Amino acid sequence: MAFQLGPFLTSKPMKSLSFKLPPIADRSLGSSKSMSSSLRSGATSKEIENVKKSSIPRREAHVQVTHSMPPEKIEIFKSMEDWAKKNVLVHLKPVENCWQPQDFLPDAASDGFEEQVRELRERAREIPDDYFVALVGSMITEEALPTYQTMLNNLDGLRDETGSSLTPWAIWTRAWTAEENRHGDLLNKYLYLSGRVDMKRIEKTIQYLIGTGMDPRAENSPYLLFIYTSFQERATSISHGNTGRLAKAHGDTKLAQICGIIASDEKRHEAAYTKIMEKLFEIDPDGAVLALADMMRKRITMPAHLMYDGCDVNIFFHYSAVVQRLGIYTAKDYSDVLEFLVGRWKVEKMTGLSAEGRRAQDYVCRLIPKLRRLEERAGERAEEALTIPFSWISDRLVKL
Repeated sequence: MAFQLGPFLTSKPMKSLSFKLPPIADRSLGSSKSMSSSLRSGATSKEIENVKKSSIPRREAHVQVTHSMPPEKIEIFKSMEDWAKKNVLVHLKPVENCWQPQDFLPDAASDGFEEQVRELRERAREIPDDYFVALVGSMITEEALPTYQTMLNNLDGLRDETGSSLTPWAIWTRAWTAEENRHGDLLNKYLYLSGRVDMKRIEKTIQYLIGTGMDPRAENSPYLLFIYTSFQERATSISHGNTGRLAKAHGDTKLAQICGIIASDEKRHEAAYTKIMEKLFEIDPDGAVLALADMMRKRITMPAHLMYDGCDVNIFFHYSAVVQRLGIYTAKDYSDVLEFLVGRWKVEKMTGLSAEGRRAQDYVCRLIPKLRRLEERAGERAEEALTIPFSWISDRLVKL
C-alpha cells in the first residue's frame, strides 16, 4: 500500500491539495530532559545519548481520537461475516497461484546469475536519478507493512484476537498482508542489485518509518479506515502503473513489468475494500457517508507521511514533489480517485439520509469541483523548482 502525492512544491513550498503532514514543531532532537525522563531509573548518560540519537524530529500532533465507533456498529460487521467470506476473500489468491519476487529477479542459484545482474545494472544505468527517488520512496512505503497490519488489526469489531483467528476479517488482514509483503521485497531487491542507490540510508529510513508509525486518523473505526484503504489502494495502483510506464520509456522493460505486476495486485485489493464500503453504504448509508465526509475533511494522508531519513526533516515533501513533477501521482489523480469512489458508491444519488447525512453528502459532492479549481490555480502559480540532494541516491542533486 503506497501512493505518492506531491504538494505543488516549488522554490516556495505551497500548500498541499491532498494531504496534510503535521507541521514540524521542533527540528532538533528532543531535549535530554524529556528523553531521560522516560528512561528507567539509573540510566547512564550513554544510554540517554543513544535514545536521543535514535529519535526523530518532534512534530506537532493533533488530538488523537480512539474507539469513536458506537458499540452497536460492531454488530454490523459481525452480521457481515458470511457476506465477507463470499465477497471479500474471493479477492485473495492462493499462495501457489501468486507470483513471487524471485520470478522477476536474477537467480542466485543459476550459473548465469552474474550475467543477469550485469544486464539489470546496464538497464538501470540509463534511468535518471529522479526516477530512483520516486521508486525508493515507493519501496520504503511498501516496506512499512508491519504498521499497516497493526492498523487493520486495531479496528473495533475486526481484530484478530488470537493471531490465527478464522473470522473472515482476520483471514483477510493476514492474507492481504502476506500478498503485500511481496511488493516491498521485490522492489528492495531490485534496488539493491541496481547499484544506483545508497541502501544503508534507505534501510535507516525504513526503520525510522516503522518505528514512527502512521496516523490516518481512523479512530479504530472500520468505516473510516476502509474509506482510507479504498482510496489508498486505487491511488497505489495508479502510481505503480505510472512508475512502470516511465520505466518502459527509459528502456527497462523488466522494471516496467515489476511495477505493473504490483499495480495489478493493488487493483485487486482496491476491489475488495471498495466492495466492503459499497456494502456499508447499502446497510448503513448515514454512517457510511458521514465516514466519507469525515475522512475527506481530514484529507487522505500517504501512509509514509512521517517519513524521515535521519537528516532531512522534510524528505516526505521533497520526495512527493519529485513524484508530482514526474507525473507518477498528482493532485489531479487525487481528485480523480475521489470522483471515482463517489461515483462507485453512488453518493450523489443517495436518498433517505438524516439531516447530518445530507450535509455530509453535500460536502463530499461539492469537494470535487473545489479540488479541481485548486489544481488549476496551483498550476498557474507554479514557480521554478528547487534542486536538492537526496540521501537515498548518495546525496546526488534532484530537481523537485
